[in-house]
Amino acid sequence: MNASGIAPDAKVMLKHGAGGRAMRELIQQVFVGDAKAPADGGIGLAAMDDGAALRVGDQWLVMTTDSYVVKPPFFPGGDIGRLAVSGTVNDLSMMGATEIAALTCAVIIEEGFPRADLERIKASISAACAEAGTAIVTGDTKVMGRGEIDGIVLNTAGVAFTRRLVPDCGLALGDQIIVTGTIGDHGLAVMALRHSLELEGELRSDVAPLNGLIRRALEAGGEGVVAMKDPTRGGLASTLHEMAAKSRVGIMLKASRIPFNTSVQATGELLGIDPMHAANEGKAVLGVRPDAAASVLAALRSHPLGMRAEIVGSCVAQRPGFVILDTGFGLRLLTEPEGELLPRIC
Repeated sequence: MNASGIAPDAKVMLKHGAGGRAMRELIQQVFVGDAKAPADGGIGLAAMDDGAALRVGDQWLVMTTDSYVVKPPFFPGGDIGRLAVSGTVNDLSMMGATEIAALTCAVIIEEGFPRADLERIKASISAACAEAGTAIVTGDTKVMGRGEIDGIVLNTAGVAFTRRLVPDCGLALGDQIIVTGTIGDHGLAVMALRHSLELEGELRSDVAPLNGLIRRALEAGGEGVVAMKDPTRGGLASTLHEMAAKSRVGIMLKASRIPFNTSVQATGELLGIDPMHAANEGKAVLGVRPDAAASVLAALRSHPLGMRAEIVGSCVAQRPGFVILDTGFGLRLLTEPEGELLPRIC
């Protein structure tokens, strides 16, 4: 074992890129190291937030980057192009930066990838940018040999400005937890398609840029919106664990208040999968002060992407860093996945 307790022959596994506890541990052990916060009081790598923030005059410059390897690249409700734009826009928005200045996009293509599919992805990128009110301003293209990658990989980065940062660690006792809509849609839709599952009901990804929705919530809640995060890989369970641990509070969830699409809930029960462990690509989790919760909820529900928003829980003193689920029949700890149930989900 080395000084970090890691075996010298340890290997990186798929679970280390899946958004759960294993991925956070890998990032902390290998990449974060002794990284320090920016000198201006901004947010840097060590915070492991959705992006970084640097002071520029009287504003914050927010930056983020992500790579997308979803398989298959086309799925009900979207494709890898819409996913890449939405994911980057949403990461910026989760830090309070909803006016997206610009995006970059790098495309790595396997030799033999269909030209028609590439053009379809490009059209989807353009449509998602228009929806978010931004544009791709620069990028890069590489072509790899057959078998060197699987189809296509996208990397996007984004920049935005905001006068007020919203970190993912700002929760305090009594704060209300709001989810902006139904949980588990993206993960179970991709899983059903990948495994050719013949299931009743329509499963569709929720992938969408959320900056307009979050802007409305921030306008309604102001300083009362104190923490935000999008529940992507690892799902709602992983996101809440991370927010609780960083904020040093417990989170009490009401199971009856968590919104699910009927098809997602039925599929999860059939497969033995908890939708709270499944990825979302068009939802957000907000921590809101009690006196702002009603106005934020109303603002979210007034937007097409937030009509099924719900207050699902609150921050409590019990079990700091953990999530407690009130099932209606008793209390239990909500487990955090070590890794995503399905690799290459986004």
